[in-house]
Amino acid sequence: MSEHQENSIVHAVEPLTDSFHRLTLHTPLIAAAAKPGQFVMVTCGPSLDPLLRRPFSIHRRIGAEQIQLLFKVVGRGTRLLSELRPGQALSLIGPLGRGFGPVLADSVCFVGGGIGIAPLLFLADRWHRSDQACTILLGSRTGDELTQLASEFEALGCRVETATDDGSLGHHGLVTDLLAPHLAHIRKVYVCGPHAMMATVAELCKTAQVACEASLEAHMACGLGACLGCTIHGADTLYKHVCKHGPVFNAEEVAWKR
Repeated sequence: MSEHQENSIVHAVEPLTDSFHRLTLHTPLIAAAAKPGQFVMVTCGPSLDPLLRRPFSIHRRIGAEQIQLLFKVVGRGTRLLSELRPGQALSLIGPLGRGFGPVLADSVCFVGGGIGIAPLLFLADRWHRSDQACTILLGSRTGDELTQLASEFEALGCRVETATDDGSLGHHGLVTDLLAPHLAHIRKVYVCGPHAMMATVAELCKTAQVACEASLEAHMACGLGACLGCTIHGADTLYKHVCKHGPVFNAEEVAWKR
């Protein structure tokens, strides 16, 4: 696995909503090696405060030398990232972790919830290049968090369905409500989002005997397997680390209900 520590240059910071932002970075070494489902560890600015890097899924690769990160402002670190300006430098380590598996199934469904939608655009772009059919189910609190992203998936040829907690776009309810009708005619599901959402998707897929890969999110300090901050329980009762064994797991590898 190729890992690089690279000083990247901010190309653009795009606010999608009041809290969702997208960061475009010029980072040739990492972009060239990146695969869908992998992540990077990012400094939050030019100073050492905050000290620890933040993990972000690679949202998309642009051309041969740029990547995009999608993030939500939830604290000081992400607020600093949202205030960056073009031309500023950030230190990145990556690409890290195990990404999504190879394109094998001929009919797939992506399920994304909230900021968990982030890695699925990179994956959908790969699917688009392989001329495979895909459906994407997107869920979030409100419609304004989905509008821009839904249009970008549609531009890649995906059939998009949406669900919102407040009913402002698509189905009024959980995104998992949308999955059951598709399970009879798809061969694989890829999911990323809140733990409870992914646990429900994993159970639905297991019952329907449909393969499922889940991209897990976890707090971590290093991204390299040293800090052990991203430990989860595996279905085999052994501990696993999201940064090294994942972040993408076959759903049956994870003990969802512990």
